[in-house]
Amino acid sequence: YEFNIRHLSNVFQGLLVSEGEQFPTAEKFVWLWLHESERVYWDRLVSPEDQGKYNVIAQAQCKKYFPAVTGSITRFYATEAADPLVFCHFPENINDKLYDMIPDIEKMSSILEDALREYNETNAVMDLVLFEDAMKHVARISRIILNEGGHALLVGVGGSGKQSLSRLASFICGYDVKAIQISSTYGINDLKDDLKWMYNKAGIKEQGVTFLLTDSQITNERFLIFINDLLASGNIPDLFASDEVDGIVGALTSRVKAAGIVPEKKAVWDYFLTDIRKNLHVILAFSPVGDDFRSRARKFPALVTCTVIDWF
Repeated sequence: YEFNIRHLSNVFQGLLVSEGEQFPTAEKFVWLWLHESERVYWDRLVSPEDQGKYNVIAQAQCKKYFPAVTGSITRFYATEAADPLVFCHFPENINDKLYDMIPDIEKMSSILEDALREYNETNAVMDLVLFEDAMKHVARISRIILNEGGHALLVGVGGSGKQSLSRLASFICGYDVKAIQISSTYGINDLKDDLKWMYNKAGIKEQGVTFLLTDSQITNERFLIFINDLLASGNIPDLFASDEVDGIVGALTSRVKAAGIVPEKKAVWDYFLTDIRKNLHVILAFSPVGDDFRSRARKFPALVTCTVIDWF
């Protein structure tokens, strides 16, 4: 495993999402710290043995630095019938977007069943069984894509629910889902057109977009050059022609002025990229079977370093 300062900053990014009214006690904030650390570190671990070791370390650190709350955390780490340690953006309903702790699994189940019913009224019907693990995945995915620059890497065999749960999580976040329609003629230019559509929607219209991409849709490995740049910085060289760049700059100049920024071309473009990071989120749904995943991660490091991993 390779952990760096990016992972540490992700823990603090999660802590900073919290609002004081939801945390009347120091104890509850320690629970949030444990949860954020679990999402950043525990979720990357590939075996139950490693996850068990992590749990021992997390409890030891808590005992060392926050001895007053040690007694209240053992219920989250019990070997049988452990209480769920889940913070999410829909603790009461899907509209409030408050980051708080789920009181119990039954409450979470009722909120997500309502969300699924609402989703099915306006989209192609998804017949999902929301068992506990599936609900936790929805909470994890929505947590990732509601963060600025948050991109998810979902790793699991086909049929494990990665795409369906991503669509439900995106619906809860209020994002439109964009998936590319692969055909025998779909090529680099088609991908660039799809990316331009997403950039316009996220950067100019300021609407939330989830780009859902599965490994079976990568019919040309060069697609990943664009995805790598999108994940790493949001700036994809040569995506827009110079006249298209001028059009974007012209469309955003008044908004940039209103934000108190001098509307020079570079400043406007940086403002555009900031909006892209805020509003455009990638969810990669990959299978660990075979060598493709390993070789792609090696060739395009942002697939792993600039995403938050969730194992299915």
